[in-house]
Amino acid sequence: MAQSRLEKIGTIFTRVNGLIRAGAMKYEDRPIWFDLYTAFPPKLEPRFDRPATDTKIKNIFYAEDVTRAKFHKTAKQNETINLLDKRRKTQTQNFIQIYENLKTQNPLDEEKLYETAVELLAEQTRNSSTQNSSEAPVEIKTTLSNDFAESLGKEGRSKSGVNVDIQKLFSE
Repeated sequence: MAQSRLEKIGTIFTRVNGLIRAGAMKYEDRPIWFDLYTAFPPKLEPRFDRPATDTKIKNIFYAEDVTRAKFHKTAKQNETINLLDKRRKTQTQNFIQIYENLKTQNPLDEEKLYETAVELLAEQTRNSSTQNSSEAPVEIKTTLSNDFAESLGKEGRSKSGVNVDIQKLFSE
């Protein structure tokens, strides 16, 4: 049994236990989970032929999930997102905020509300890009390059490359 790799013959625990008893594996080389499994074995042995439990899985949807899905299906996302930056909102977050504000202000039909929110987001994006260009006449090529340059600046590195001292690196 220790030489078998077929999942139908025993469980992973019985196979590892067989390897230890046969001397093919040292007791010191046992997996981390082996002692835990020995101390607290499961109520039902995890076998391939055990029928799966019939539990109903609930769908978890939030109110804005349908709107978000529709937005991602129709709108082109070409922005980079820094997950560590909590200040800046993504286009999707801005869209959901605009959509929810419009929904509370005037209850239109869903299609008209969605189109209005897309137009307002496009206008907001255009206004923010023109404000940034009027403040700094630097040409912005892509959002990715700007985010990369910004992250290099935060880490204290230069844009040309990483600050590595070659002499210290090969000083043996």
